[in-house]
Amino acid sequence: MTQKTCIVTAVLAAFWLATGAAAQSYPSKAITIIVPFPAGASPDLVARAIGQKLNEAWRQSVVIENKPGAGAIIGTETVAKSAPDGYTLLLHSASHAIAPSMYKLPYDTVRDFAPITRVAFVPNVLVIHPTVPVKSVKELIMLARSKPGTLNYSSSGNGSPAHLAGELFKLLAGIDILHIPYRGSPQAITALLSGETAMMFSPVPIAMPHVKSGKLRVLGVTTAKRSKVLPDLPTISESGLSGYEVTQWYAMQAPAGTPKEVLATLNGEVRKILSMPDIVERLSAQGAEPAPTTPEVLEAYIKTEIAKWAKVVKASGVRVD
Repeated sequence: MTQKTCIVTAVLAAFWLATGAAAQSYPSKAITIIVPFPAGASPDLVARAIGQKLNEAWRQSVVIENKPGAGAIIGTETVAKSAPDGYTLLLHSASHAIAPSMYKLPYDTVRDFAPITRVAFVPNVLVIHPTVPVKSVKELIMLARSKPGTLNYSSSGNGSPAHLAGELFKLLAGIDILHIPYRGSPQAITALLSGETAMMFSPVPIAMPHVKSGKLRVLGVTTAKRSKVLPDLPTISESGLSGYEVTQWYAMQAPAGTPKEVLATLNGEVRKILSMPDIVERLSAQGAEPAPTTPEVLEAYIKTEIAKWAKVVKASGVRVD
């Protein structure tokens, strides 16, 4: 063995020993969970619930840092470029899988991140203004076909999950409805309540209070299976649009290169947290259902979601202004 080979071998051995030691002592300092959305948004609330439990379990400070902007790209890029040591984490949403088809990203959505676990599913619901003269998804599709280009739907912005939910609905139903983007879900639901728009694919917590008060009518849930939060509400697929499925989801990742032992530690602790009754209750209050996975399953799921939305974006011709 040459002297150069010996030196390289020694360096690699020292690196792996250091990595292993770091993994075994993890966590030994404060952890930051970056949420690329504003404070108070659903991903932020989920991150804070998990962060509190991690703090209690590990006796280490867990800081939730909101870095919204540019379609969630700013906060996500921060994590992609952070040290791969398990102390900077990302809590993102389904928009993570839509972004590659909508933007020129400063990172690779798959290559630059190490999966930890999916955290939760959040079903959206299709709601309409009471003046729209339909009572079911089938009737809505029939109305839209009879009056192409007349109905419109609001969303939380171009390229948002709510926008793409509408585009998938249009493609599968073969209808022409107009997309009206707003700055966020609160503004989009306000437009629907005023009758400015006819329909919306809305997060459950935002829409259901208005459904209960009679200000909106709900036609179905967007997930493949009925929601545990709304078990009596049929899915859009079973209500007249077979194959329709849109799921808002949250997941936790770390920078690529984070030691597998650290990822395994995080995965095990977060999975444990998601089974706690008080966490299940807190998520349920936001219309969310715990949905933990292994890192491998999360990685495969994200790849599937990226491919799905790439097809929808291409077929619909969606563009970000």
